Amino acid sequence: MTELETDWTVAGTAQRRDTFYAASQTKFVPFKDPIVFKKGAMQYLWDAEGRKYTDLLGMNVCISVGHSHPKVVAAAQAQAADLTHCTTMFYHPVPAHLAEELAATMPKGHDWVVHFTNSGSEAVDLAMTIARTYSGNLDLLALRTAYHGPTAAAQSVTGIAGWRHPGMPGNVAFVADPNQYRGIFGENAGAAPYLDEIERTIATATNGKVAGMLVESVQGYGGIIEMPAGYMAGAAERVRAAGGLYIADEVQSGFGRTGDHMWGFEADGVVPDIIVMAKGLGNGFPIGAVVTKKEIAAPMAERFMFHTYGANPTSCAAARAVLQILKEDKVQENARTVGAALLERLKDLQARHGVIGDVRGRGLMLAIEMVKDRTTKEPDRETTSAVFENCRDSGLILSKSGPTQSCLRMVPPMCLTLADVDQVADGLDRAFTALK
Repeated sequence: MTELETDWTVAGTAQRRDTFYAASQTKFVPFKDPIVFKKGAMQYLWDAEGRKYTDLLGMNVCISVGHSHPKVVAAAQAQAADLTHCTTMFYHPVPAHLAEELAATMPKGHDWVVHFTNSGSEAVDLAMTIARTYSGNLDLLALRTAYHGPTAAAQSVTGIAGWRHPGMPGNVAFVADPNQYRGIFGENAGAAPYLDEIERTIATATNGKVAGMLVESVQGYGGIIEMPAGYMAGAAERVRAAGGLYIADEVQSGFGRTGDHMWGFEADGVVPDIIVMAKGLGNGFPIGAVVTKKEIAAPMAERFMFHTYGANPTSCAAARAVLQILKEDKVQENARTVGAALLERLKDLQARHGVIGDVRGRGLMLAIEMVKDRTTKEPDRETTSAVFENCRDSGLILSKSGPTQSCLRMVPPMCLTLADVDQVADGLDRAFTALK
C-alpha cells in the first residue's frame, strides 16, 4: 500500500480546512493565527515547527493522565491488533471488565450499571432519555450557564446562547446557577437562596413534576464554577420531591480532577441517580458512559437504544488503562497537590494585576476571570483575548471560557508537576504584564 502523503505546513493545513471543512467546524478556533500540533508527551505538546508548549487545556479536558501515555497507547494498540471493533450485539470481555471497574468507583450500597456511548454529549442525551422514561415526566431543569454538549438534546440543557441552535427539543427550565462570585444573590451567598430558586422554578416553569435536573459538579466551560456546600445534595432532594432524578455531569470534573475525590459530586456527599462521563475516561480515545442504578435503567429495555461505537473494545482497553494509571500513579493526589500550588500562584497574580477579578477552582480545574472593574465586575472579553494570545508566546495552551469568554480555563493533564507550576505562573505573569 502506498504511504499517504501528509502536509504538515500551517499554510497547507489551514488552506484545506478553509476549503473543505463546513462552517460549523471552523468557528471554534482559539488563536488568531493557526497552530498545528504534531506531537504530545504527557503534559507537553510540540507544534509542526518543533516548538514546545505546556498544555493547560488537556485538549478540551480529554487528556487526563498524559498525552500519548505509553501504558494507554500500549493497551489500545494491543486490542486494535486483535480486534479493532466489536458491536455490543456480541459479547466482548474488555467492555464488560470496564463496566465492572467503573461501577466499583461509585458510592457503595447500590447496584450500578453502565451504558457506553461515543461521547459526553451522547451520554447527556441518553441520561435525559433515561430520566424521562423512568419518571414518566418531561420537564428537565438545568443551570443557566451550564454546558452539557452540542448535540440537539444536550444543547437544549446548555445555558449559553453561543451553543444553542434552532429546533432544539423543549421542556427545559433554567435555574439560576449558584455562582459565588457573580450570582444573582451576590458574592458568597451560599447554597440556600439558590435552592429556593429550584423550588420556585419547579412551581412556575413546570407542571410541578420533573424528570430530573442536570448539574455539572464543577461547571467547566461556564468558567470553573464550583457548587457551594450543600447545593448538590439540596438540589437532589428538591428534584426527587418533584418526582425527578438527580443527574451529575462528571464529563469534565470526574476521574480525580478536583483532587479531593474521584467524582466531583462526592464533595457534597450526594448519591446521584445518574452519572454521565466521557473525556478523561479515554485519555483522547473516544468514549463516554452513563452510569445509573439498575432499577432506573430497567425500563429502557422496552425499546432499542444503540450507540455504534459505544463499548468499542479499543477505546475500552484505553479506558481500563486510564483507571489503572489513576490508581497506581496516584494521579488524583497529584492533582490536589499541584493544583493547590498553582492556585496560590494565581492568587499572587490577582494581587498584582488589577484586570483579574477572581481566581478559583479545585485540584487541576482552575480559572482566572477578567473584569473591567472589580467593583462592577463587568466582564472583560477583550483583555481575556489579549492575555490568551500572549500566553501562546509564553508556550502556554489554555482556553477562553465562560458565557462571555472572559475566563481563562486551566484543566491540564493531571501529570502536571510542581516543577511546571513556576513556569506556568511566570508565563501567565508575562502575558498580563505585556498588556501594559
